[in-house]
Amino acid sequence: MNNEPQLEDLRVFCLVTRKSGFAAAAEELGASPAYVSKRIRLLEDSLGVKLLHRSTRRVAVTEDGERVYRWAQKILGDVDHMIDEVSATSQSPRGLIRISSSFGFGRVHVAPALAELAERHPQLEIRFDVSDRIVDLASEGIDLDIRVGNEIAPQLIAKKLASNRRILCAAPAYLERRGAPKILDELAGHDCLVIKERDHPFGVWRLAGPDGDASVRVTGPLSANHGEIVHQWALAGRGIMLRSLWDVRAALDSGRLVQVLPDYSQPADIWAVYPARLSTSAKLRVCVEFFEQYFRRTSC
Repeated sequence: MNNEPQLEDLRVFCLVTRKSGFAAAAEELGASPAYVSKRIRLLEDSLGVKLLHRSTRRVAVTEDGERVYRWAQKILGDVDHMIDEVSATSQSPRGLIRISSSFGFGRVHVAPALAELAERHPQLEIRFDVSDRIVDLASEGIDLDIRVGNEIAPQLIAKKLASNRRILCAAPAYLERRGAPKILDELAGHDCLVIKERDHPFGVWRLAGPDGDASVRVTGPLSANHGEIVHQWALAGRGIMLRSLWDVRAALDSGRLVQVLPDYSQPADIWAVYPARLSTSAKLRVCVEFFEQYFRRTSC
């Protein structure tokens, strides 16, 4: 009987460690917690050490588990690199790639792009996560983040995919009822629809204007952590929002929304962001090149 650690067991262990739980790891894998528990038990038996302290709420990694986790990451990284090199010579990228984006942009633009990517490269296994927060690519095991916004950590590599900016806009009904602000300071007296975006502080709008950069603190009776909710409130005439052009262009063209203070906007380009360790990955290169072509063609 082969008592050596299996790659699948190492992958499951790394996932449990990142997710701090069996149930979360099982959900990611599309498997049962019992399957995850079995793989961990087999790995512990093969190594002869205890890797995890289990409790009803979460798991904690033992000292031996920390050492195994570091080795497992290196081993799995080497295996992935080998697959990448083989894929590069065959011009057919294969293997698992984990991609993330924000809720709204991910649903509207990234998801259709990934469907096309999967059709073009059927040997790729694509896992897609959406979240309205900045993801920690390294700790969450994300290979590629399709991000809206220009504040990117210096240890990450970023490739610009498309130009974009956030603008101020409101429904005609709101502007008829409350009037349109004529200067930036007047926003303080308006109902502003505040959203906790991925890359700027809640309730502070940082804008570029004719006199340079400016910040304004805004408030209003409605706020949310989901851009599509705020968009619906704006369409219903509930206030002024700061939202990306990709999201509001159709409503502006139809007259359902009107831009206010057009001299002010917030740069928020669209980027492919990935860790430096993946800079030589063939499958990542293929994905980034695909997104560059896709957004050039679709002009989101």
